[in-house]
Amino acid sequence: MRRAVCPGSFDPVTLGHLDIISRASALYDEVIVAVGMNASKNRMFTLEERIAMLQEATTQYGNVSVDSFDGLIVDFCKAHSIQVIVKGLRAISDFDYELQMAQMNHGLAGIETLFMTTNPLYSFLSSSLVKEVATYGGDVSGLVPEAAGRRLIERVKTPQN
Repeated sequence: MRRAVCPGSFDPVTLGHLDIISRASALYDEVIVAVGMNASKNRMFTLEERIAMLQEATTQYGNVSVDSFDGLIVDFCKAHSIQVIVKGLRAISDFDYELQMAQMNHGLAGIETLFMTTNPLYSFLSSSLVKEVATYGGDVSGLVPEAAGRRLIERVKTPQN
């Protein structure tokens, strides 16, 4: 069975993330979307909220599941018998960083990385940018799944401490 992982923070999940996840699901028998815990980073949504948004957004893919990880993604891969990390690339700046990560992951554990270029519709899209647009009252409906958009709008109306 060919298994792959799509790791990220997904704070929140965007249509760009879903594009990569759906394309990976067509290539692999099983895809696990792995949500990073990384408590040192300031997130808008809790780990549980990010997992719930992803589960809701990926229900149409029968071979996609959502899990979380803390620490190195290669350790998650080894623990789950995953051979490939799938990453989306929007621009050259993404490639520079992701190439270093891919080489480190291969050196540490022999895990391969598959780079997918983004759909041009989403080449500008990032979770950070989506949060900023929502914070200032902009329309995020074409940027995130509908349920994630509702949660995002609600969150910016009532910020968490």
